[in-house]
Amino acid sequence: MSMLEQGRRWRLAGGLLLVSGVGLLAGLITGSEGWRLSGLGELFDPDQALIVWQIRAPRTLGAWLVGALFGLAGALAQGLFRNPLADPYLLGSASGASLGVVVVLAGSGWMGAAFGVEAAEVLGRVGLVGAAFGGALLGVLLTLLLSRGAQHTTRLLLAGVVVGVVLGAMNDLVTMISPDALRGKQAFLLGSTGFLGWPSVALLLLTLLFTLPLAWRMARVLDALSLGEESAASLGLNLPRWRAALVVLLALATGTAVAQAGLVAFVGLVAPHLVRRFVHAAHGFRLVASAAMGGALLLWADVLARTLIAPQELPVGVLTAVLGGCYLLWLLRRRRLA
Repeated sequence: MSMLEQGRRWRLAGGLLLVSGVGLLAGLITGSEGWRLSGLGELFDPDQALIVWQIRAPRTLGAWLVGALFGLAGALAQGLFRNPLADPYLLGSASGASLGVVVVLAGSGWMGAAFGVEAAEVLGRVGLVGAAFGGALLGVLLTLLLSRGAQHTTRLLLAGVVVGVVLGAMNDLVTMISPDALRGKQAFLLGSTGFLGWPSVALLLLTLLFTLPLAWRMARVLDALSLGEESAASLGLNLPRWRAALVVLLALATGTAVAQAGLVAFVGLVAPHLVRRFVHAAHGFRLVASAAMGGALLLWADVLARTLIAPQELPVGVLTAVLGGCYLLWLLRRRRLA
């Protein structure tokens, strides 16, 4: 590795650390009136301690962790499929998570009619996160079953598309039978960091600490796959087994992030793109940098979502979709002009 490339890596790492640190501070001082410098005093005000450290702090840290998991999952997906347009939702996790949420919301409505409002609230509160996570994993498992494992990347990709369409149709069927679930489904599809608390932060952190080191250890497999399947097989790699392991990591990171924050768009797609624009590195560095980039992107998107139309909030998923879509359109136009 040349000194120039090493310098770029250090600058990117330092920049991401600085942007994330400033974003964490901005998140702590962003209240119901939006971002303001006078909020710095609230960090040391005993009367504001509950709001700052029990509401803003877990939401801010949780937003960074959700973004980091999406960024890591996006880098894994793009390396696994050797496609810069691959995102974490390709394997049916998004439609599966949405179906799980809709089923629980519909079940809450039916339980409320049968056993009372309190029982429905308990099911809705406890079951949404678990249903989203279980639905995401179910979508990935169905994709693996349909593709007969992870032997062929193209077959795996096509199976993910088919599973997404089928589960999406089931999703629409449930909402047609139980229209009351539609509002909750829309909130989930738009993505939100407003419900993140310290238990969510702990779960997200444990998942990141579990998936990131394993992804780092599998980075050489992604490097080999980037040379082509025949070249990777010639190196003695058991490609079906390694692909299955990468799919499991991808599903775990995506499912945990989706279960806690809903379907946040474009972060998993854009974060690896931005990393590649700054440095040309092997997958080991790229995976870690994509996680940090995803964390910084979603963190600042959350701050903007709380600020732009304060005292109201924008769904953070809407903001990431607009910003990510504009970035990709700019990138396509730039390449076309080049």
